[in-house]
Amino acid sequence: MTKMTAGRALAKVLEDWDIDHLYGITADSINNTVDGLYQERANLKYIQVRHEEVGALAAAADAKLTGKIGVSFGSAGPGAVHLLNGLYDAKMDHVPVLALVGQSATEIMNTNFFQEMNQDPVFADVAEFHKQVTNAAQIPYVVDEAIRSAYASRSVSVVILPDDLSGQKIEFEGFKTRALAAIPQKPRLDEAAVTDVAQQLKAAKHPILWVGQGARRAKTAVIKVAEQFNLPTLSTAPATGTMPTDHPLFMGSRGRLGTKAAFEVSQAADLVLFVGTNYPFARYLPGNIKFIQVNNNLADLGKQRDADTTVLADANEFLTRLADTGVTRQETAFVKAAKQDKANWDTWLAKLAADDHDGLAAEGVMAAIKAAATNDAVFGLDVGNNTEWAIRQLPFNHAQRFAMSAWYGTMGFGMPAGLAAKLSYPDKQVWSISGDGGFAMVMPDILTEVKYQLPVVNVVLENKALGYIGHEKIVAGQAPYGIDLVGADWAGMAENMGAIGFKATNLAELKVAMDKIATLQANGNTKPIILDAKIKNVDPIDTSFVPVDPDSFDAKMIAGYRQQYAVDEATQPAFSTLLKQVKD
Repeated sequence: MTKMTAGRALAKVLEDWDIDHLYGITADSINNTVDGLYQERANLKYIQVRHEEVGALAAAADAKLTGKIGVSFGSAGPGAVHLLNGLYDAKMDHVPVLALVGQSATEIMNTNFFQEMNQDPVFADVAEFHKQVTNAAQIPYVVDEAIRSAYASRSVSVVILPDDLSGQKIEFEGFKTRALAAIPQKPRLDEAAVTDVAQQLKAAKHPILWVGQGARRAKTAVIKVAEQFNLPTLSTAPATGTMPTDHPLFMGSRGRLGTKAAFEVSQAADLVLFVGTNYPFARYLPGNIKFIQVNNNLADLGKQRDADTTVLADANEFLTRLADTGVTRQETAFVKAAKQDKANWDTWLAKLAADDHDGLAAEGVMAAIKAAATNDAVFGLDVGNNTEWAIRQLPFNHAQRFAMSAWYGTMGFGMPAGLAAKLSYPDKQVWSISGDGGFAMVMPDILTEVKYQLPVVNVVLENKALGYIGHEKIVAGQAPYGIDLVGADWAGMAENMGAIGFKATNLAELKVAMDKIATLQANGNTKPIILDAKIKNVDPIDTSFVPVDPDSFDAKMIAGYRQQYAVDEATQPAFSTLLKQVKD
């Protein structure tokens, strides 16, 4: 047996699980663990962040982007508590994350020592697995168990490490049991159910396909089924890219982050085939729609809405077999109208993007990013109006990918996600997109990008307001109180921190900045970039409810909505109008 410190044994366990970096800030209660990381620094990189929250958010982003477990650590007390935001994000979005938490040395535990607290109850809600080790020899075994649990439960594991234990020497040779991150567990597919769904799609007049995260690895099958059955296709916002965003059958998402076409087409559907999603807003769809749900989790079937037909199945296997039935549907008036509705929407967004007469539009910034983005670009998206603009316009039509705080919805996610993306994909173009509210929460960790030479392009959309919350106040008829923000020279701050800063207040300045960014990237730039985009504070169109159909809404409501968002009848007619204009 080989003798080494328990902290080093811990590091070797991480290496066995193919973990090559982790995030944190060292301190007296976790110094021995960090010294173990130092001894394995050739294979395991310690990324020193400026705030433990950023490290935990980056770890969650790692898991979302790569499928591999993300790891972060914090010291006892404040460091431990700072981890919670990122851990809850991982829990809510069902991704594996390990948190290593320092604790006072065993000899002074339970004496009310400096920063000592009973930490296990703090993590009881967020972590599926949470244990405090009681002797040094346990450390590698408990950490290994924690990683297995995180992968198995797609959730959070927490290991609390009294600092003196990590510094003690133990006998450790590693484990014989192979590290298995994931073994796909597929339910047995009922072939009769596949045939039944095919016939239901064939018989329906206005069927649509709606895919979620469970179908992300079924992109080829999604496209094939959509085309074969001529199905207008929606995705949940986190599953954007499961269907190429420039495909004529792709309608976008329904809801605040959605499109007019997605709302209208889903309202007009008579059958919805939900695959790989437990979409929480399904309950708000019209009651007369037939509902077919396909999911590999029995508990999710019929969870959000009573389903007419349920199929327990893996998304890719089900869709592949559905295509194999050979059943087809012709392009109907419904499909033609849906395509036109989405095309009108895209044209309208392009018009907004090109207009800067009264200030730079967020849509213009998104259009510039779209034009500059490579086919394998990676995006870290923050929470707020910037998410709406990004989901609606960014290109996810090739091998692009992104991470967002979908269910937990924490501001400040974008920049840590970009940091994580560049570490995991050093050869890819990486962007983070944030509002000025979210960016201000995590901005000091631009220094982390500087330190590790991570040339992320961090786009800040500054409208000097908490815009997403502002919309909620508008809807509620409340005063816009508490949402105004003080602006800042984000580009200047970037320069002061050792990064590169550009500022844009109009389309001409934006083009100059993007050209300079392209040149820097072509020349092998290693510094992070901040693009300080000063945009006008305009409430983006709300597509969670689109009252433009004269057959369903009164004229006053329609006129109010069209006036509020400049959605004129000529360029964006109601779906019902389009449906009347086309023929099968």
